[in-house]
Amino acid sequence: MKFLTTLIATLAMAAPAIAQDTTTYDFDGTFDDATFAVETAIVGQGLVIDFVSHVGEMLERTGADVGSDTKLFDAADIFLFCSAVVSRKVMEADLANIAHCPYGIYVTDLDGAVQIGYRHMPDGPMQEVQALLDGIARDAVGE
Repeated sequence: MKFLTTLIATLAMAAPAIAQDTTTYDFDGTFDDATFAVETAIVGQGLVIDFVSHVGEMLERTGADVGSDTKLFDAADIFLFCSAVVSRKVMEADLANIAHCPYGIYVTDLDGAVQIGYRHMPDGPMQEVQALLDGIARDAVGE
């Protein structure tokens, strides 16, 4: 029985990654205004932004190197941050929740359509993180 349990666990970990669900909100304004709104909303929660990943710039810069001339975004940034309070709470519930930290909120611009969004968190304790992300995103879009 122990062998069977180990085999099932091993196969589950080897399964291909499944696409993540996301929530996005339309932003009425420019990309720069949206990034400022996200930064302000994160800091307004008493949180510190650890890093801003300029994904749009990287994709534009490397497109030709990977044989693509498809423009994905006019601009795209991801703001990475954690919450000591919420992170501790969800990791005390399950240490494996470290895999979700830091948390990210992204801003994209494609042909003037600016959006703010985040990746969904798993059911259970991580829903508290999802509520935090949703509150920040909604604050940034003015809801």
